[in-house]
This record gives sequence, structure tokens and C-alpha cells, in this order.
Amino acid sequence: MRRARLLATVLGLIVVAAGIAIAAIATRGRAGDPVAAAQLLPPAQAWRGPPSKVNYARLEERIDLVMRQPGMVGLAVATVEHGAVRYIKGFGETVAGSGERVTPDTVFRWASVSKGVASALVTGLAAEGKLSLAAPLSAMHTTLTLPGDSSRVTVADVLSHRVGVVRNAWDERLEAGEDPRALRSLLGTLPTYCAPGTCYAYQNIAYDAATEIVERATGIPYAAAAQSRLFRPLGMTHASVGRTGLEGALSWARPHHGRQPVAVNDSYYRIPAAGGVNSSIGDLARWMQAQMGLAPTVLTPAMLDAMHRARVRTPPHGRRGPMDRALTDASYGLGWRVFHYAGHTLVGHRGSVDGYGSLVLFDPQQQSGIVMLWNSNDYRAARLQLEFFDMLYGLPATDWLDLKPAAGVEVRSRR
Repeated sequence: MRRARLLATVLGLIVVAAGIAIAAIATRGRAGDPVAAAQLLPPAQAWRGPPSKVNYARLEERIDLVMRQPGMVGLAVATVEHGAVRYIKGFGETVAGSGERVTPDTVFRWASVSKGVASALVTGLAAEGKLSLAAPLSAMHTTLTLPGDSSRVTVADVLSHRVGVVRNAWDERLEAGEDPRALRSLLGTLPTYCAPGTCYAYQNIAYDAATEIVERATGIPYAAAAQSRLFRPLGMTHASVGRTGLEGALSWARPHHGRQPVAVNDSYYRIPAAGGVNSSIGDLARWMQAQMGLAPTVLTPAMLDAMHRARVRTPPHGRRGPMDRALTDASYGLGWRVFHYAGHTLVGHRGSVDGYGSLVLFDPQQQSGIVMLWNSNDYRAARLQLEFFDMLYGLPATDWLDLKPAAGVEVRSRR
């Protein structure tokens, strides 16, 4: 009897263990797991697309030309063609003069590219019926107040910069160390720039009302919501929200003024929906793939349409260079910019915060695009985006960099 009971116990434990293993396998097969995400998002080694029109040897010559500029320290670049990562590489150093090379796993700040994460979180909650993009802001119980009659301002208006206050309202006070929640509650004391909901004026402090919306709807901190709802399901293993995530990475790029390392400025980490995300270039490429529709159980087609649909024209501000003039019909969706270039619709965003720059630009129809991260205030690197698209579309080469041409590369004038 004792031996029989012992045998039964052992068999029971085996059955339990088998059940746990089966459950684990089932869980790993869901879209919310990095293993499943790896199947959804093709890695660089899985390239099976048609022959590329992009001359990557020439693209590297152009990247090298950028890296020879005195203001550049480190840079990471990745491209996606027809849904698969086609190119990914790091250039330069994480710290000037250190010899520590930038790799595809080096973590940088996203700056305002982070706005797309907030948009995805809010849009996903709306798809689950936990809120409505058309709901009045007043129903969201955030700290944001606005001038004039703001009763018709919606959640979508906040995510598309249509809140009726002057652009970049009180960013300088945020940078001086003031509490963003307090600043948000005082925006209503500013003069009305336009009737709320009717015109575009880029915001950071007001946009971060999305942090409060996400936390109220999920009951967890914003950073945890981003991890559980987006980063982990998409297999973005180096992505995080906040300064700790940046500085805790095994390889992270320090910010620079010129080639002088400086301390991390955490002002915009205090408004995470507007500028709080960090990641490697590999993770940013995965994020772009998801925006192309390659992870439909995480970002559904309806969510992507809501985010990428042009909602308000963005009039030019200040001096515009040739690249900005070439990107025509500029509009804003929910956390994303929309352009036309050479007969194609492009979706993207750029970001900058003290000592860092970032860029995402892609063609949703061709599921092709480029992502870039760098650790200095030299923003000429962003001009590489159109050099990539000229090659992708088979257009004549144009010197968008406006730097001394690399040897053997013929380009036409951009003027």
C-alpha cells in the first residue's frame, strides 16, 4: 500500500509537471510573448524579400561621411524592406574617446518618438472598450486644464496636438525643474492660441496627459503598462521607460554636447508619454515593423489606422530646409506624422532631447523604412532618411546631407 501510494504520488507530480509545461508552451505561443513575437516579426537573418534597390555600400559611405562630422559620437541605423530587417549596424562610440563601440544592442533615448507608444497604449485601451478616443477630456479626470471653452476637446485632440495653447507651452519651465502635473493644471491660464480642437500646435506637457489616462484605465504605472502591453509582446527586450532603464542597460550611449559627454537630463523623463522611452536600434526596428502591421494581435489594423490617419495639417514653423520642403502635405495623426514624398505616403516621427536624436520613417504600403538613434546634438544625421528612400524608390541620388561627398558617389543638387 505504501509503495502504491508513493507510486501514485510520483505519477501525480509527473502529470502536474507535464501540465505546467504544456501551459507554458501554450503561453509562449500567444502573441503577448517574446517567442511568439519573434515569429511575427522577421529577424534580419530571415530576409527572403526581392532584390533590394538600396545600395547598402553607398548608404554606408554616406553614414561614414556623417560620422566624420565633428559633432557626431555614436549612431545606430536599421532598415526594413518588405517587412523584414534588411540592415542593422552601430557606428562610433557610446562615450567619445572610450573605445566602447555602439552595437545594435546599445540603448539610446527615443525622445519624442516616444509619443507613438502613448498613442498605441491609449488606442489599444479604446479598442478594448476601456475608454473612447472621442470621449471629452473632462471625462478622463486628468490634471490638464485648457483655456476657453474646452468642453469639446477629446482624447484624440490631446494625441494630435489640438488643445488650443501655444506650441511647446511651458517646456522651459519643465526644463527648469517644475512639476509637470502642476504645469498641466495651469495651462488653462494661458491665452487661447486657437479654439481647442481646431488647429495644430505641438505640445509635450499637455500630451503627457496620456500618462494619466493610461494609468487610470489600467490601474498600473505607465512604464509597467508599456512593458506588459507593448514591449514584451513585441519582443523589445532592451526597451524601457525612464532614466533607470537607460543607465541600467549593459550598453548605453551617453549624451554629448559636441564630443563632450554630459549628464543625462531627466526633464522629459518626467513626462513619459511625451518623451520617456529608451531602446536599442534593434528594438526600434521591431517597433517600426509592428507599425507596418506585422504584429496584428498587438497593434490591430484598426489601431494602426486610427494612429496613422492624418487628422490635422501641420503648418511649417521657422526655417525649413530642403528635406522638410521635400516632405509635402505634412499632417499629424495620433502620435505620428504623415507626409508625401515622390508619390508615396510616409509615416514617421523625429525626436530630440539634450544630447540625443532619434528618427523613424516608413512607407506603410511597401512595409519599408529606416530608424536611427544617435547621442549628440548634431541633427544632420536625420538627412540620411531621404537618401535611403531615394534608393528604395529608384530615384536619382540627391545630396540631402549637403556635406562633402564621399569619394566615387555622384549626386545631383538638392536645390
